[in-house]
Amino acid sequence: MENEIAKIKAQVKQAALEIIETANLKKGQILVVGCSSSEVVGHKIGTDSQPEVGKAIFEALKEVLDPAGIFLAAQCCEHLNRAIIIEREAVPGVPIVNVIPHPAAGGSFATAAYHGFNDPVALEEIKADAGLDIGNTLIGMHLKHVAIPLRLSLKQIGNAPLTAARTRPKYIGGARAIYDDNLK
Repeated sequence: MENEIAKIKAQVKQAALEIIETANLKKGQILVVGCSSSEVVGHKIGTDSQPEVGKAIFEALKEVLDPAGIFLAAQCCEHLNRAIIIEREAVPGVPIVNVIPHPAAGGSFATAAYHGFNDPVALEEIKADAGLDIGNTLIGMHLKHVAIPLRLSLKQIGNAPLTAARTRPKYIGGARAIYDDNLK
C-alpha cells in the first residue's frame, strides 16, 4: 500500500501544480477539492472510505498550496450535505456550522482536512476560484459563476476520475460591451 500511497501523492501534487498554473491562481484564492477515497482505491463512491488515502491526498495538496498562499476548501460527502472544511482565516466573518467530519459522514479527505488544518471551520457553502473533483464528488455547487472546465494532463488520481475547473467573472452587457481579456 505504501507504493500506492506514494503514487497517489505524486499524482495529487502534479494536479495541484497544474491547476495553479492553468487557472492562474493567486495568493489568497480558494481551491475547492472534493475527493472520494473509495473511488481512488477502485471502489464505488461512498462504499470503502480510506482514511490513509484521504490523509495522503490532503497532505499532498497542502505541500503545494501552502507555499503558493492558496487556501484549500475540502468538500465533505453528501452525508454532510457537501459542507466545506476550511481554515478560519480564509473566510473571516462567514457564518460557520457545527459539525466534525469523520470517515462515515464527511469522508476520509474532509476528516483529514479537519484534523490537519490549524483552525478548521465548517461552512454550508463557499464560492471557490477553482476546483479539483477526484471521483465525481460534484464540486460545482462550490464554484463561483462562471465555471470553465480545465483539461489537465492527468485524467485520474489512483482509480478515480479527475475533473478540474476554474472560474471567471461573468460577462454582462450586450453588443456594445467591451471585456477585459486579462480577467480570467
